[in-house]
Amino acid sequence: MYRRAVFALCILAFSASCASDKGIKVPPETSYQRGEKLYARKKYEKAAETWRKVKESNTTPLLKTVAELRIADALFQDENYIEAAAEYENFRKLHPKNPNAPYALYMLGVSNFNQVEKIDVDQTPLNNAVTVFESFLQEYPNTEMAKKAREKLAECRAKQAAHEIYVGRFYYRTDKYGAAIGRFSDALEKYPATPVTDEALFLLGDSYLRTGEKEKAREAMARLVKEYPQSRFAGKAKKILERKS
Repeated sequence: MYRRAVFALCILAFSASCASDKGIKVPPETSYQRGEKLYARKKYEKAAETWRKVKESNTTPLLKTVAELRIADALFQDENYIEAAAEYENFRKLHPKNPNAPYALYMLGVSNFNQVEKIDVDQTPLNNAVTVFESFLQEYPNTEMAKKAREKLAECRAKQAAHEIYVGRFYYRTDKYGAAIGRFSDALEKYPATPVTDEALFLLGDSYLRTGEKEKAREAMARLVKEYPQSRFAGKAKKILERKS
């Protein structure tokens, strides 16, 4: 990993590491090392500030590149996900062939994913995360991080499905069954086999019942009973099927 290369660079820091900043120009290698110490103490904002100075200094391209990625890491650990995403994306653009480019792409996706904590907020960062993880799996399908990317992509899709059903529930509760059917159908088509698929099937079937589309309602309920027999909605679906038989 990139940290090993950095530690080798830090060996270059000599007596100046103990010197005061007053009147003494601190070598970039020493500043970088200070940033690592701040990071280890969870002083992430200060670590990022220190590494920005390294990035802006007259140092080697290698150390500048490492500092760029560490800035992103510090912002991420500080839960400043918007700025972290921007830094990871910039790293990718500036260093597409760098060995840590896959790591930066993965962390870009996670930074976007972490921006959406609630189901009733703008889902754009979540959609961006899906795009990033899909790109990662296309570019780096056989890397060690591919498994993590697949897991995160599955989490993203589950969240997307949950959001669609959240909106569908609103229409369902306000008797706008046509709009609810659209949302539930989209969730089932776009995001199959998520933790909320059974609920989507039940609400879709019940919405069809309320609009008089009995055959479509039967299909949705029958699928629920067959594919999710342990679901908390399966019993209700069975009773509805029995009544309509």
